[in-house]
Formats: sequence, C-alpha cells, structure tokens
Amino acid sequence: MKRLSLLLLFTICLTPVFGQRNDESAIRQIFDKALAEGLSYPMLDYLSTKIGSRLSGSPGAAAAVEWSRHVMESYGFDSVWLQPVMVPHWVRGQQEIGRIVNSRKMGTVSVNICALGGSVGTGPEGVVAGVVEVKSFEELKALGTKGVQGKIVFFNRAMDPTQLNTFAAYGGAVNQRGSGATEAARLGAVAALVRSMGSNLEDYPHTGGMSYAPDVKKIPAVAISTRHAEMLSKLLKEDKDLQFYIETHSEMLEDAPSFNVIGEIKGSEYKDEIIVVGGHLDSWDLAQGAHDDGAGCVQSIEVLRIFKSMGYKPKRTIRAVMYMNEENGLRGGLKYAELAAANKEKHIAAIESDRGGFTPRGFTVSGTATAKATVLGWKNLLEPFGLGDLGQEGGGADIGPLGKQGTILIGFLPDSQRYFNYHHTREDTFDKVDKRELEMGSASMAALVYLIDRYGIK
Repeated sequence: MKRLSLLLLFTICLTPVFGQRNDESAIRQIFDKALAEGLSYPMLDYLSTKIGSRLSGSPGAAAAVEWSRHVMESYGFDSVWLQPVMVPHWVRGQQEIGRIVNSRKMGTVSVNICALGGSVGTGPEGVVAGVVEVKSFEELKALGTKGVQGKIVFFNRAMDPTQLNTFAAYGGAVNQRGSGATEAARLGAVAALVRSMGSNLEDYPHTGGMSYAPDVKKIPAVAISTRHAEMLSKLLKEDKDLQFYIETHSEMLEDAPSFNVIGEIKGSEYKDEIIVVGGHLDSWDLAQGAHDDGAGCVQSIEVLRIFKSMGYKPKRTIRAVMYMNEENGLRGGLKYAELAAANKEKHIAAIESDRGGFTPRGFTVSGTATAKATVLGWKNLLEPFGLGDLGQEGGGADIGPLGKQGTILIGFLPDSQRYFNYHHTREDTFDKVDKRELEMGSASMAALVYLIDRYGIK
C-alpha cells in the first residue's frame, strides 16, 4: 500500500512536467506551421493590393466581405456566415486643398491636408480665415468667443515623443482630433485644423474619426501633416494675421448595409464555450489598410487554418470574426456583442489584433485577477517565442463590448514603434508589412488560443 501511494504521488508530480512538454511541442508545431507553410502573407497581399481601401459602405468593403467568406469556406471551417449590420457611409469626395494665404514671409503656400472621417465639407467655395493656434482645450477656452469667432482653430498638440509606448502617446493627443471641431465651434470657429497623429515629421497627413455634438454647429475638420503643422506654427509666431484656405468635398450619406464575417471550428467537449480571434475588415480610404487592420484579419483567419492543417481538434469552439466599421462607428463590434447576448452565447475569451503586423511582444489582458494570473502563468511557454510582455491592461475596440458579458479581453501586442508612421495614411500599404513578422503574429495568437482552449480561463 505504501509503495502504491508513493507511485501515485510520483505520477501526480510528473504530470505537470509532461503536460508542459506536450504544450511546448504543440506550440513549437504551431510556429513551425506558420513560418514554413503560413498563408497570412498571401492573404494580406490579395486583401491589400487586389481589394485595397475598405471604408464602411464602400465597394471595397463589400468586396472584402465576399473575399473573407470565400477564403474561410475554402479552408474548410465548420461554419462560415455573414452577420448583417448597418454602417455609416461617409465619402471623402475630390482631393482636399489647403493653403497658407498671404504670409508675410512666404506668401501663399500649399500644404498637405485631408478631411477627418465624418467631417462635413466646405463645398467648392472653401473656407478662408485667420488662424489661432492652441495645444489644449484649456487654451482654447481661455481665448473665449472673442479670440475664436470667425477663425480657424489650429490644434497643434504633438504626440509625446518621450513615451516608449506609442499608443500611450497617441492617446494623449487624439482627443483634439475626435472632438476639436465641436469645441472650436462652440466658440464660433469656422473650421478646425488638427495636427496629424504621427510619431515623426512627415509630409503626408493622417486621417481618422471625429464626431460632432448634436447641439453644436458642424464645421469642417481637417488634418495637416506634421511637417506642415510645424511650418504653420513657426509662421504664426512671425505673422498672426496670416490666413488659411481649406476646401473639402466630404459628406455623410445614409447608413449602408454591410456584414461582419464569421468563421468557426466547433469544440469537441465544451462547444458552448467560445474563444474569439478577430480584426476589423474596414480601413480608411487613403491607402490599402495593410497594417490597419488587414494584418489582424488575416492573422485571425490563419489561427483557425493552422489548427485545421495540424489536425488539432479544439475542446472549445473557436471563431474568427472580421468586424466591420471599427474606424468610424464600431457598429460591427456592437452588433456582434448584442447578438451574442441575445443568443445567450458564452464567450470565455476574445483576442483582437489591431496594432499592425509587426514583431510580436506579448499580449494585453483585461479581466479578472484570475485571468491575468492564468496568462502570466503561461509566460514560460510563450517567452521563448518573444512573447514576454504579458502584464499590461488592454483588449481591443471591437471586442470591448463583450467585456460587459464577462468575457476576458486580450489584445495582441506587437512592437509599436513604427505603427504611427503608417496609421490612417496613404503609406499603409502591403509593402510596409514584413512576411516573417506577420506570420510570427499569427502563430503567437494561435499559441495563446491553444492554451486557453486546453486549460480554459476565468
């Protein structure tokens, strides 16, 4: 009896070791599949270069929906379906015009601007007015109606270059883009000119979403390139009487029908427990949306494809969701969560890739202390693959609405240093994505999904 007890104790002690060895082998196989036989890169090539920009309501967005459905069906996922959602339909119109007018030092100078998503247009007559520069809403309010009435407000707060986390720098500056036009209009401004949300000095502007308060007059809002923002700021110090001309032709049309695209592999034991991986299928209209967020979409599809190619039978149901309308409305993420609640679905974890296709660093986690501890407990399995950063809070915009249902929210965390060189610009093209970095991201997400599937998460 004593020998049997000792043998049983010995077996129990060895079980975690053998379990870990099996996990190491499985994760190694996932990375081998992605790096040697991965398809995320050719998928992204087609989505970016053949379909291109995919702003909600556009023909490109509709083509991307059909492409996503076809690709997931071709990989033999258990189910693939479209989830209807109505989305905003904003159009940019013809090329914007921006000019510094009658500067004492330089005369009239053309500068690079672009309309912010959701902005009203000026029409062919344009807007010309004097300029007041501010770096905060507090500075704007201090000017009052007397200092702002009839002027163009130039919001010139740069992203903080000392922030190592560029997303934190973005968060510290982006409110001027989102609500600057409304705050300026409250004081009688005729337009808002916003410094682009870029990390470096660049010649090209960054677009992005903005919104209006319902009780305030809508005025045109445009972004100016960081390099031209610096030039304008310098000229204003020398000549406060210079004027600026803006011409845009953007408009908001009626909401348009679109879809989230969903692919699924059914679980073998706990099929009612769902693990979601996803990215947003829509992109801004200036370029191809390769990093934002074509990369996240193809990485999510690739997670399921890798499992199929390995012959892996998940315990839990795994879904890849291509969300529509993250950029200017979040309608896809909201609709998915709404239907998940109505159908009483149990999502135990949701992972979003929406930080570009760069070198993987780890994952952010929002949820219970137990969930965070669980993910940290896998660090020894993930760190050999460069996934050592597991301590930050965070999830993703599209999966955020699932948090109210108790879902653990996880964000794929790649290196962020180059992301805001391309974000929302004409430069977000396929040639800016490295094949190996993209495939490493797909494997990283698949590795974490494997661990959640095997052990669960609470």
